[in-house]
Amino acid sequence: MSKKKIAHLTSAHPRFDTRIFVKQCSSLVDIYSTYLVVADGKGDEAKNNVNIIDVGVYLGRKNRILNATKAVYKKAIELNADLYHLHDPELIPVGLKLKKLGKKVIFDAHEDLPNQIQSKHYLKPITKKVLSFLVKKYEQCACSKLDGIVAATPFIRDKFLNINANTIDINNFPKTEEFIKIKHSNVTDNNHVCYIGGLAEVRGITQMVEAIDFSDDTRLLIAGNFADANLENKVKQMQGWKNVDFLGYVDREGIQNTLSKSFAGLVVLHPTQSYLDSLPVKMFEYMCAGIPVIASDFPLWRSIVDEAQCGLCVDPLNPSAIASAIKTLNTNRIDAQRMGENGRVAVLEKYNWNIEEQKLFQFYSKILG
Repeated sequence: MSKKKIAHLTSAHPRFDTRIFVKQCSSLVDIYSTYLVVADGKGDEAKNNVNIIDVGVYLGRKNRILNATKAVYKKAIELNADLYHLHDPELIPVGLKLKKLGKKVIFDAHEDLPNQIQSKHYLKPITKKVLSFLVKKYEQCACSKLDGIVAATPFIRDKFLNINANTIDINNFPKTEEFIKIKHSNVTDNNHVCYIGGLAEVRGITQMVEAIDFSDDTRLLIAGNFADANLENKVKQMQGWKNVDFLGYVDREGIQNTLSKSFAGLVVLHPTQSYLDSLPVKMFEYMCAGIPVIASDFPLWRSIVDEAQCGLCVDPLNPSAIASAIKTLNTNRIDAQRMGENGRVAVLEKYNWNIEEQKLFQFYSKILG
């Protein structure tokens, strides 16, 4: 019997997005004929048995929202899939159109969008308040009509359960095979801490660079891209930048290499509403790689770190506190190694993609009957 056809749709994410391609699509190919529709202008290709279909690049937020969504919808119709999995809020109207054609459609809520809007620094306060309210109401109306919701965290799941009873959380936990092989030949050989991810003010980049200025015997490995040029220029003028090894964007292999050179990993996001209840994938990747975490002291994050005994929690807005945690782990390498081993055990037992993958399979099976 031929496999059922599924199509993941995104107009905003890169084709090799970790959640969409590396985890979900690459897992689903074992059961379904899997397509991924993207809008990046890089052409069609097949990788990991996933058929990637490109509808072309659309520059600018307005152009993407107005025109890329139309191109994605047109391609979705051509594919005639048995199930469509949407990954961007701007594609929800596309999902409603597909529903009218009798298709099965689910929406993947990567973030709590109404709360995220409230943290947009470039919007005026009244604009943020009104836009957040309108998005919230639209989500409630539109998502109730879809066949199901996939949420990236339990917090987002609980919100959508009030909108659509067929909601499940599929968490961004690591694929253990990517990180379990990372070796730290001698725990005292390196003097690096690392941060891997997007570089933005709200992600703590200035606090990390200021903190590393207090540590003459420690360097900060940064793997990621800056959110804007002004921020990049500002950060590179900071005194602590002399203690930074800036790698820019790195691929999956580059991430593994960065982790192998580090004695601790930083995830000091600011206490915005969207981050307080998040489950940052990098924290669990640090844990899986066997290095302790230095994490923001949010209640949810502290509960994870304390339960696993895998690192230290700090005030993310206090560079001195971050620097103190770095020094503690650097001068107590045996304790740091033990914390790293504890984190790896926690991921192997609880916070891993193998568990989430099975939840995704069961959810698809339920929807497709």
